[in-house]
Amino acid sequence: MKTYIYMAFLLPWFVSSQIQMEGIISTKTNKNIETPIEGVSVYWLDTGIGTFTVEDGSFSLPYDTKFNKLIISYVGYKTDTLHISENRFIKHFLTEDSQLSEIRIESRKKTSATSFLSAQNILKISSEELLKAACCNLSESFETNPSIDVNFTNAISGVKQIKMLGLTTPYILITSENIPMTRGAAQTYGMSFIPGTWVESIQISKGAGSVVNGFESIAGQINAELVKPNSDAPFFFNAYANVNGRNELNTHFNKKLNDNISTGLYVHLDSRDKHTDRNQDSFLDLPLSKQFNIMNRWQYNNLEKGLISFLNFKYLKDERNSGQIDHHKNNGNFSSDYWGAQVQTDRLDFSTKFGYVNPNIPYQSLGVQLAYSYHNQDSYFGERAYDIQHNSVYTNFVYNSIISDSRHKIKTGLGFTFDSYYEFFMANKYSRKEHSTGGFFEYNYDNYDNLNLTLGFRLDSHNLLGFFATPRLHVRYTPWNRAALRFSVGRGKRSANVFAENQNYLASSRSFQFLNSDGPIYGLDPEIAWNYGISFMQGFNLFGRSADIVVDFYKTDFENQVVVDAENPYELRFYNLQGKSYANSLQLEFNMSPLERLNFKSAFKYYDVKVDYINGRLEKPMTARQRFFTNISYESISNSSAQLWRFDATFNRIGRQRFPSTSLSPEEYKRPDYAPAFSTLNAQLTRVFSNKFELYLGGENITDTRQKNPIISAENPFGPNFDSTFVYGPVFGKSFYLGLRFKI
Repeated sequence: MKTYIYMAFLLPWFVSSQIQMEGIISTKTNKNIETPIEGVSVYWLDTGIGTFTVEDGSFSLPYDTKFNKLIISYVGYKTDTLHISENRFIKHFLTEDSQLSEIRIESRKKTSATSFLSAQNILKISSEELLKAACCNLSESFETNPSIDVNFTNAISGVKQIKMLGLTTPYILITSENIPMTRGAAQTYGMSFIPGTWVESIQISKGAGSVVNGFESIAGQINAELVKPNSDAPFFFNAYANVNGRNELNTHFNKKLNDNISTGLYVHLDSRDKHTDRNQDSFLDLPLSKQFNIMNRWQYNNLEKGLISFLNFKYLKDERNSGQIDHHKNNGNFSSDYWGAQVQTDRLDFSTKFGYVNPNIPYQSLGVQLAYSYHNQDSYFGERAYDIQHNSVYTNFVYNSIISDSRHKIKTGLGFTFDSYYEFFMANKYSRKEHSTGGFFEYNYDNYDNLNLTLGFRLDSHNLLGFFATPRLHVRYTPWNRAALRFSVGRGKRSANVFAENQNYLASSRSFQFLNSDGPIYGLDPEIAWNYGISFMQGFNLFGRSADIVVDFYKTDFENQVVVDAENPYELRFYNLQGKSYANSLQLEFNMSPLERLNFKSAFKYYDVKVDYINGRLEKPMTARQRFFTNISYESISNSSAQLWRFDATFNRIGRQRFPSTSLSPEEYKRPDYAPAFSTLNAQLTRVFSNKFELYLGGENITDTRQKNPIISAENPFGPNFDSTFVYGPVFGKSFYLGLRFKI
């Protein structure tokens, strides 16, 4: 089958002409500034024939005189119905809030949605969905979403790790406006480096992603779109505080300099300075932390000439301190008297995007992405020192066009990446340089009826990974009304940054062992995996209300993997896979609006994730086989002054998880084979006083679920049995928070 996938891009395609209707979809800010919207769904009512707008907001779809109602829909905006009597150029503006016009049919905007029309299985989450939880940073943005699992990595650092399809973040391509972000040195802490208020929307793509974004994606892609200076409020202020001592401030300043240029300054400050130890094990339940994060963003729009560009400058300084309370109540510096840990990060990012759309031929466009990042981390964990410096360069050139008509779209281009790593780990130095050059071609066929497929292929030459191909295929078929059947398959390849990706194990007494010695990276070979997926989505009416069900099954097979083996309690062993490693993920999801302003989401997930370790095939540790998710949200009816209430509650039931083996440990330090199942409940109540001001009050883990004795040998942290990585649930119990949002 893999041979056919490699060769599929060579298939000839025979095309025919058809009458097309074209247009552009935009929105207007308070100052009447026009901004094109990408990804808007445009389709003919009751036909299944439709398309999506591209980066400049333009679209093209087949026209027939029997078509008379055009539906325009996008997450976060009201769905509009246009009455069409002739083939003409459509210029339409989507609106939020309660603005109406004679051609608009009022409907509630969806805060998250999966399209029935796209070839890829992509869930789009709007900023309104993010407001349903505290969402202080990107790693905390998925509490109300069943597709992403959020876990803690150890009992000391407080770091949240996400999983998709049973696999952790190294196997997920995480991007900011389609530029790779959380990779390399930023693998552990990088998702906490994007404040939640900076995020305009999130797109979650399950399975192998697009070849346009590179070859590293295996389980899927998470892309965060940031707020735009010309559409964000001129001034925005957010303040947040919780009972655990975490305080946060966010401010946005945006200004329109002329008709084409806008700029924004975004400042984020957060700190946690409260010493808490509810379980009385002498260790902080939550780390002490400080973060300063600033971004300057420039936007240029000239729709008449088909030009749009962004320029971003970001600087971050982040400090985290954890370990024993007495260590931090004294001087908090490196010491052998008490066990302590400190992670200090300085990061500088520069990125720019340039897009050109031919005003005379709107389906032809050129996009350029350039990015540079400098990441420096100095840290110690007990008596262990770990420092890493990572310089990264990313470039991507993308050309879009069609073959004959808009049913046949193509994307092609070139990409270049460069990464320089310098690491210092326990008196050992590791350094390497990686660079790759690649070309890609992606073909999309959409008959605007029941079939949409995307076939992608790329070739890359990498100085350490060699010369290799990356094929990917996504297909959507509509067998009947309000249904979508999807299939995907693709290959991914990546180099594992074993120290940066496994920093949680530094908070233990394990020794690090490399059992392979002839590979190009730490003596290890690169990771290679195939991902296969099938998804079915069906919309229907239940008791007169709209509902839908989604069934997803994805399978990831590793040809090679860097196995992280923690089955010996005194060692952490790294070696290349000898045998099989796979992750099977099944998700059943049900969504419904039982009442006009009440939404209900529920999902059940089953994981089968196993690896062939040296001592046999085992379940991957700390991965629950079963998860159950329920979310209920309600919004009251607003009065003339736009005052309303919003309520949101999320329940999670996490099944049992396998612990790494402790059979070699002394009896008092042994753990059972499996951690028990547990449940958590989060809720938030928001009072909207006007379209400028709102207050919100929330609680996390309201049931006060806590793991007892999460740290092994906490009384002797410098001894051979100390280990803080046996964490399956919350350590610090319940937490309540209060916040406000204000904008002009």
